[in-house]
Amino acid sequence: MSNKTISGFSKLSKPDKVKWVAEQFFQNPDEATQELMRWWNADDEQQRLLDGFSENTLSNFPMPFGIAPNFMINGRVYAVPMVIEESSVVAAASSAAKYWLDRGGFHAKVLGTKKLGQVHFSWSGDVRKLERVFGELKTELLQDAAPITANMEKRGGGVTSIELLDFTIQEPRYYQLKVSFETCDSMGANFINSVLECFAKTLDRFIATHPIFDDNSERDVIIIMSILSNYTPECLVRAWVECPVDKLGPFNNGLPAAELAEKFRKAVRIAYFDPHRATTHNKGIFNGVDAVVLATANDFRAVEAGCHTYAARDGQYRSLSHCTIENGIFRFWLDLPLALGTVGGLTKLHPIAKLSLEMLGNPTAEELMMIIASTGLAQNFAAVRSLVTTGIQAGHMKMHLANILNHLGASADEAMEAMKYFEGKAVSFTTVREYLEASR
Repeated sequence: MSNKTISGFSKLSKPDKVKWVAEQFFQNPDEATQELMRWWNADDEQQRLLDGFSENTLSNFPMPFGIAPNFMINGRVYAVPMVIEESSVVAAASSAAKYWLDRGGFHAKVLGTKKLGQVHFSWSGDVRKLERVFGELKTELLQDAAPITANMEKRGGGVTSIELLDFTIQEPRYYQLKVSFETCDSMGANFINSVLECFAKTLDRFIATHPIFDDNSERDVIIIMSILSNYTPECLVRAWVECPVDKLGPFNNGLPAAELAEKFRKAVRIAYFDPHRATTHNKGIFNGVDAVVLATANDFRAVEAGCHTYAARDGQYRSLSHCTIENGIFRFWLDLPLALGTVGGLTKLHPIAKLSLEMLGNPTAEELMMIIASTGLAQNFAAVRSLVTTGIQAGHMKMHLANILNHLGASADEAMEAMKYFEGKAVSFTTVREYLEASR
């Protein structure tokens, strides 16, 4: 029986890593090795760059890089880069972008750019004393962190506020420094965490040495952790579309514009009060959001975590988008907390991410917030429109047809004929398989 545990795996060369994994976990080690190595970048320098992004890398995991053209946002037209494995997502975003191109396009504005971090600590002292000298503490916190914040401050950013929060009712002796930041065009995670760790050291020293704390028991601070928060409700962007109701149609299935508008409004409203629907509704938004976040080498996990928290900010998980029909005007919008960067991190290291940002005109972080929010709204619009008109599966399965044909080993000629045959017909794995079997 083979030993599937190993010590020092990270120190092995990449070929040795691949060899060990193939021998321990695959029935055909040679075949697995060849497949993993087949996706290595032929450019050694670029492969070393990619290997450096993560740990214990064996190979690359390719994802399609496409664009959704015809996005007009605040009067400017973009081709929006999207990295996603589902073709119907790019098709839907492109369709919505073209649809709204003749109806005023997408509008967006940034409502705030504040990011947050916290120093969590336990302390048994008299909080009234700490409150009395909190002004002194803030001065020392900022002085000690000055070497870290200097460059950010030159760019117009830095620490914007420091608050002392008392959570001793929820947890005995637990307090928090809640710190607000402006990080300009960088996402700022490393900057924020470095400042917070510096603040923790200053806090510890301040309480241990300040004469107001005259009891030894008051001088003992336990720093629990210092870390940014991915929930950034004040780093917020709004995107919206609007037009007269009678400009929404006509539709292929003959649905009148006014009826479409009302069905659409009701579908969005359902997602507001029903968490089951809200979850799938918001997933559709993130089909668009995540694809652009990935294409620009931003952190989609942080974006999703923050936005899902925002969706549940009143205690129930709700839709992130909203729709109204007032005075004959259809309006559809969403607010998203998006902490993004266009400088630093992988945004300048990943070669395709650099191209993505150049394609978008090398946007500022605020501009990228508006582009990504608009893409999420477009994707959501396309999905809800399909749901209340033709149904979601017709378009989805048509786009999925190519994947089914590949899975069934169709040749290029067979795939071309199948595309023609299934135009206007229902697509399923079974019907495609039966078609191929019959045609062969």
